[in-house]
Amino acid sequence: MLNGEQIQEESELYVTPDSGPRSSFHSLAGAYLVGTINPELYRFPEDKSETDFPEGNIGRLWFSVEYERESERLLVSLIKARKLQPPSGSCNPLVKIYLLPDERRYLQSKTKRQNFNPQFDEDFVFQISSTVLFQRTLKFCVYHVDKQKKHLLLGQVIFPLKNETLAEDGKVAIWRDLEPDNLEPPSEHGDLQFSLSYNDYLARLTVVVLRARGLKLQNERNGTGVCVRVSLMNHNQLIKSKRTTAIIGSSNPLYNETFSFKVDQLELDATSLSLSVLPGDETSSLGCVIVGPFMYTRGKELEHWNEMISKPKELVKRWHTLSLSS
Repeated sequence: MLNGEQIQEESELYVTPDSGPRSSFHSLAGAYLVGTINPELYRFPEDKSETDFPEGNIGRLWFSVEYERESERLLVSLIKARKLQPPSGSCNPLVKIYLLPDERRYLQSKTKRQNFNPQFDEDFVFQISSTVLFQRTLKFCVYHVDKQKKHLLLGQVIFPLKNETLAEDGKVAIWRDLEPDNLEPPSEHGDLQFSLSYNDYLARLTVVVLRARGLKLQNERNGTGVCVRVSLMNHNQLIKSKRTTAIIGSSNPLYNETFSFKVDQLELDATSLSLSVLPGDETSSLGCVIVGPFMYTRGKELEHWNEMISKPKELVKRWHTLSLSS
């Protein structure tokens, strides 16, 4: 036991009683008026994270993350959840926390009884070397425990650590909306999830490569990893390509990498994006998907593109089936 925290080492799991909440708020003292300064100009913006929920929202989770480099401990504080949507009229939520790619072991919160808006205030510790920390991803799975003690998944949050600054001198509460688990089996060659956004003012097309699943890896490719190449096309001519880092040894890699391209609004009808999943040496393709206007695509790929156009500056996220013939 260590300060009442739950600890997961790479070889075994320890669970002890939870400690109290860690404050992630700071106070402001000594504020006063000087001369004719208008105090309205210095008000803090209202926190709407507990009141503004988009249509179709299935819940929201708050947590914080720190890393103690000297002791090589990843500290995760599970704070609260709001607006959970269980299938029945009651809600007994608990949360399981994984440090991917290890899905065999997890740390688990206490179960909250009859609560759609639970306050957890529990601390957890993963023992992890700093050399591999930013290759890992936190996964929070929120469950409802029914009368038969079965765990029904309400939603999950995927939080890659690669793009985060994990400071040791204080914590900031982070919130993420729950995502439903995709229960459909992977397609023949696997699937790719990414977000699209277009900013007409900046003439900027943004692609966020999120993750892939069900990839058909061959043993010789495991050493080189798997990456995603994003290519901007105009009238089927290659304009520019960018690629993610290569993830080694996983048929369900997590990327969460963002790429932006300069595209004039008048060129959108002639523009398309090709996303190819490749082994690290890029010698062959594991699958590809093309999104764009009616000139190049149909079905879900066209729908994704059109939704991006209809929701300017908003990230539109979807799964797509990979094809070897694209």
